[in-house]
Amino acid sequence: MSISANNPDRTSWLHVGKNSDFPIQNIPFGVFLTRDDIITIGTRIGDTAIDLGALHQLGYFEGIPLTDDIFLQDTLNDFIADGRKTWRAVRNRIADIFDSNNTALKNNLKHKEIVCFRLDEIEMQLPVQVGDYTDFYSSLEHATNVGTMFRGADNALMPNWLHIPVGYHGRSSSIIPSGIPVHRPQGQTLPDGATEPVFGPSKLIDFELEMAFITTDANDLGESIPVNEAEEYIFGLVLFNDWSARDIQKWEYVPLGPFLAKSFASSMSPWIVTLDALEPFKVESPKPIKPLLPYLKSKGKKGYDISLEVAIRPKDAKETIVSKSNFKYMYWNMSQQLAHHTINGCPINSGDMMGSGTISGPTEDSYGSMLELTWRGEKPLKMKDGTERKFINDYDTVIMRGHCEKDGTRIGFGEVSTQLLPIYNQKKK
Repeated sequence: MSISANNPDRTSWLHVGKNSDFPIQNIPFGVFLTRDDIITIGTRIGDTAIDLGALHQLGYFEGIPLTDDIFLQDTLNDFIADGRKTWRAVRNRIADIFDSNNTALKNNLKHKEIVCFRLDEIEMQLPVQVGDYTDFYSSLEHATNVGTMFRGADNALMPNWLHIPVGYHGRSSSIIPSGIPVHRPQGQTLPDGATEPVFGPSKLIDFELEMAFITTDANDLGESIPVNEAEEYIFGLVLFNDWSARDIQKWEYVPLGPFLAKSFASSMSPWIVTLDALEPFKVESPKPIKPLLPYLKSKGKKGYDISLEVAIRPKDAKETIVSKSNFKYMYWNMSQQLAHHTINGCPINSGDMMGSGTISGPTEDSYGSMLELTWRGEKPLKMKDGTERKFINDYDTVIMRGHCEKDGTRIGFGEVSTQLLPIYNQKKK
C-alpha cells in the first residue's frame, strides 16, 4: 500500500500555519481529553485536534477493517497492535478526509462540530500504556564525552561500545507526558572526598535530549527480529527527556547501571509521529568504525534527519536555547537497537518504548545534556536573564523541540516541556 498521505502537494481545508509542525502530511496519533471530559484517540492538523473515535462512529473509515471501539480507548496500544497495514490505511484515509478537494466533512457542520476541537479545548494524555521501557546509549559523541570526563580520552569508550547497542531496562511507571512537572529527587550521594554516603536532594539534575520509538507486537519468546525487518514493528517516534540525577547516578551505577538516578521521571511529547510520515527524511547512518556482526548489519537508509533543540526557561524569564542537535548523529540506528534487543529472544509488545540515549553532535553547542554542555559544571551556561546554569535549577522549565524539513515540507513533533519543582513535600496524614 502506497503512502498517499505523504503527498507533498496535498493541502488541507483546515488552517495550517506556514511553520506548523503538523501539516496534513504529518497526521500523528495521540490521546486527549475532550471538552466533554471524554478520552479519545485523535490526530492533529495545524492547530486543530481531530477526534478519531467520533470520525469512526460517523462512518468515515468505512472499508477499513477496524473494530468499533478501536479509537474509543484511553491508549493507542490496541491500534498499534493492528500493525503497519492498518496504520497506513488510517493515515491515508485521514489525509483524504481533510484534503482541500474533499468537501464531505468540510461542508457537514454538524459532523465537523463533533469531530474537530481547538487545542485549548483538549488536554493531552500519555498516548500509550508503556509496558516496558529500554534506554539505549547510542550516540558516539555522547559516550565519548562522558567517557573522557570520567576515564580519560584514551579509555573513553568501553570495549563493547563499538560492537553492541548498549542499553538498560528502565522504569515505565514514571514516564509522563509533556506539561507534568517533576520533583527534584532525593537519594544517596558520595560527596567529593568523602568515604561514606549522605542522604539528601540531588544537586546535579540534568536533562537528556533523546528520541524514543514505540513498538508493536513483534515476536514470540525465543524469536528474534531481523535488522532489516525491524522498522515494520516500529509505530513511530516521540521527543524524550530522560531526566538524570548525576550525583545519585555516580554513586549507584556500579555494578548494575542506572537505577534511582533515572527512574524518578522521563518526559515524552504527546503526539507520536509515524515512521511513514518520516519516510521522506531518511538518511544514511554513520559508517561503523569496527566490523559488525552479521545480525547488526543494516541495509539502506536507517537514520532520520530530525533537527532537535533544547531550551531552558527560568521562572518568570524568557527561554534560552542551549543545544541544537540532530537525530541523524546516532551511531546505532533504531533497526540495530531492536534487532539487538531481540537477538536473545526477548519478546517486544505493543506500546513498548525504546529511548535512543542522549543525542549529542560533534560540536559543543550540539551536546545533549548539561553534563556535556557545561563539562561537569566547569563552563556554566548564561541565561537571557543574566543567571548561570551548571545544571537544572528548581522552577526551571526544560523544553525540547524537533522537526524535519525537506523540499518545503515540514514534519514536526511539537514539544516536550517539563518544569522541575523542589523536592516533594510529604504531607502528614
